[in-house]
Amino acid sequence: MRIGFVGLGNMGAPMASNLASAGHDVIGYDTANVVVDGVAAADSAPQAARDAKVVITMLPDGNVLRKVAEQIVPAMDRGSVLLDCSTVDVNSARDVAKMATAAGLLPLDAPVSGGIAGAAAGTLTFMVGGDETGLDIAGELFQIMGSKAVHCGPCGNGQAAKICNNMILGATMIVTCEAFALADRLGLDRKAMFDVVSTSSGYSWSMNAYCPAPGIGPVSPADNGYRPGFASELMLKDLRLARQAAESVDADTPLGKEAMELYRKFVEEEAGHGKDFSAMLPRFEARGSV
Repeated sequence: MRIGFVGLGNMGAPMASNLASAGHDVIGYDTANVVVDGVAAADSAPQAARDAKVVITMLPDGNVLRKVAEQIVPAMDRGSVLLDCSTVDVNSARDVAKMATAAGLLPLDAPVSGGIAGAAAGTLTFMVGGDETGLDIAGELFQIMGSKAVHCGPCGNGQAAKICNNMILGATMIVTCEAFALADRLGLDRKAMFDVVSTSSGYSWSMNAYCPAPGIGPVSPADNGYRPGFASELMLKDLRLARQAAESVDADTPLGKEAMELYRKFVEEEAGHGKDFSAMLPRFEARGSV
């Protein structure tokens, strides 16, 4: 399959490389002139999109997605798939889908979970919005780039699923870090707390799979000086998208709002930028109660 790939950053580059390694004809474009093994370099986004059966985008935000879509949609063949794997606001996803549909394309919004490690290993989870026809065409690509693709409904629902998931993730990571900091002050051994919580009602992905305390549980960024697997500024981005979505439909999400504000302070006013989102733990250790 000929695949165009626009956006070869930390996530896009390994995703494109995996597709090329699987035998697909991949032509990519990035404004930073990134070189990816096995991926031919295009001079522009429209060139990458031309004659491709599937065009994949992995872009930083909704505004960039809209601008890129305006360039590549006219260059794409009718019946081809526009597969956006960016994490953007729901309205941008749906507006781009309308633009693509009007041009005879099959749009899918498919944000991912799994981070840079998952992109490299080909173990991402895709949350997909769009119709079954586009999903059938792109299905084999999801199997190469990831381990699971969940069809969440019509266009925009992939983004809705992603922001709901990450609102939960952000809030649970905060309270997991709070609990470790509290345990320290109460004289409770961290390993003992982990052994209890990880096998009882406090069980969560943040505790069991991505423990923010170094030396406890499976290896996580906490064991590597909090070098980011999922950066704090990216969590802030997703929490802001969740807040924007909540306001647009008048949903009451007080914990999501508070999680957003805590990550905003951590990233913009403290030392959180460039660190993993689990680095909230040393932040609570240093500050105590907020």
